[in-house]
Amino acid sequence: MPENTATSGRSRTSARTRKLAIAGAATLSAAALAFTLVPSGDTRPASEAVTTAPVVFSQEQVRDVKASITDQLAGATVKAEAAAAKKKAADAAAAKKAAAKKAAAKKAAAKKAAKKKAAKKKAAAKAAKERKAREAASRSAKRAALRKAAKKSYANNLDGWIREALDIMGRKGIPGSYNGLYRNIMRESTGNPNAVNGWDINAQNGTPSIGLLQVIQPTFNAYHVSGTSTSIYDPVANITAAANYAADRYGSIDNVNGAY
Repeated sequence: MPENTATSGRSRTSARTRKLAIAGAATLSAAALAFTLVPSGDTRPASEAVTTAPVVFSQEQVRDVKASITDQLAGATVKAEAAAAKKKAADAAAAKKAAAKKAAAKKAAAKKAAKKKAAKKKAAAKAAKERKAREAASRSAKRAALRKAAKKSYANNLDGWIREALDIMGRKGIPGSYNGLYRNIMRESTGNPNAVNGWDINAQNGTPSIGLLQVIQPTFNAYHVSGTSTSIYDPVANITAAANYAADRYGSIDNVNGAY
């Protein structure tokens, strides 16, 4: 790469200029001093006076001149350095201000994001709370319904058996009334759930009539109502199966007025 001769040339020129300036200042000072030392009555030209009466300058005088110029140059340097320092400080202050502004913007963005996240979390918590409340209400309603159903009890007698059978028949869509059931039960078994007919045609065929409404086993099996006992001797199971059979054959147990 070629050397940067322009820079070095300018440096050498500046140095020579300073040297010439110092020498010129010294010469001017010496000349001024020589003029002032010519006697006032001497009418000779100043050049002859200087020639005929040379003045010797001391080293101290030369040093004073040099010092004056040096001080001027030093002052200019100090001013330049002060200006540079001032600019540097201004640049540093501007950079600091910009950094502070950027940090503040970043902090504001982080705060906004945190606020948004908190709001989202709060909304999710509220939704979860509402969902739990709905579920709890639903469970409560179910428990209430179960308790209501559980509270209903039936007496372990003919009246209780008929009433329980009627509730089941109502849920299953099987027609019949309390009076129709009671009337047929009293004719068939006089209210005895363990009654067995051992002499009629069914008994002769090996399938005796059993229970409150004297139902044979094949009929009980065919018309058994789900949710009731599978025992033909169970009062409620016997009544509902017989009522289901009568509804299929006669339209309702209420329509039966004799052996069926």
